[in-house]
Amino acid sequence: MAESKVPQRPIYHPGASSVEGLPNALQMFHTTPLVMMKPHWHAQVEVNFVMSGSVHYRMHTHELTLTAGQMVLFWGGLPHQMDDLSDGAVYAGAHLPLMHFFRLRLPEDVPHRLMQGATLKIDTTDDSDVSSFPRWNLYARSGDPVKAQHAVDELVLRLERVRFEPFELIGDTATTGTQLETAEVQSSRNVGRMCDFIAANFLHEIDSIDIAAAADLHPKYAMSIFKRSTGMTLNEYVNLLRLSYAQALLLRDDANVLRVAMESGFGSLSAFNKAFRKIAGMSPSDFRRDAFIPGVLAS
Repeated sequence: MAESKVPQRPIYHPGASSVEGLPNALQMFHTTPLVMMKPHWHAQVEVNFVMSGSVHYRMHTHELTLTAGQMVLFWGGLPHQMDDLSDGAVYAGAHLPLMHFFRLRLPEDVPHRLMQGATLKIDTTDDSDVSSFPRWNLYARSGDPVKAQHAVDELVLRLERVRFEPFELIGDTATTGTQLETAEVQSSRNVGRMCDFIAANFLHEIDSIDIAAAADLHPKYAMSIFKRSTGMTLNEYVNLLRLSYAQALLLRDDANVLRVAMESGFGSLSAFNKAFRKIAGMSPSDFRRDAFIPGVLAS
């Protein structure tokens, strides 16, 4: 796209009430996008449908531009950044926690490949998408639990129709032999059960034995199917939820790094710093400092 216009546009700032601070909430949106000063991450699969204009993403392994009528799914657990957009851009979509994502009946190999960093892109979207996404957003925010559930159910069915449409996986590094077999459907259900337990307990002290027991699985088997399905160990996923939550806390005006580490479920500051550096490439203190420096754009 043209030279970045980041300094002239409203900037996205993660917060405790945003997607990072609520890693297990299914959230929908219909809005004007905001450019990001730096990559962020969150523990949900993101669904973006461009209503008008265009947006540009810098993903973990690739870049892509989306224009009106295109839709993507990607795993938000890898750092990503919307670094440019056209005037008049509007998009809609949702953030799906893994406990919902692994219940989707997508083509067999797609969930695994998304977790490895690919972006699923659909060019030929349903004619009803232009009206459906804004309606789902209104239903989800209505305060009416029946309407909210309808929004979720309809969105899930819409995503499952991906199997009937032409789509491509961009930035896909999968090799032959990585496709999931039909028998893996049960594994996905078990992964969903583990994600349910982790979602409810990630801020507490839990380990693989606790997680496996919650899904009535042997710990070694639980660790094996989780790794195969998500590309992450159970411990890495627990840490990702904690780090997503911590990312939001760090951007509060009164944030204290040690307090954030404790509130995010890390047992020590050193463990927090190590985990944070692994995903962000910088310390929590540097992340917080850079977030408040105008014009800083992560490379």
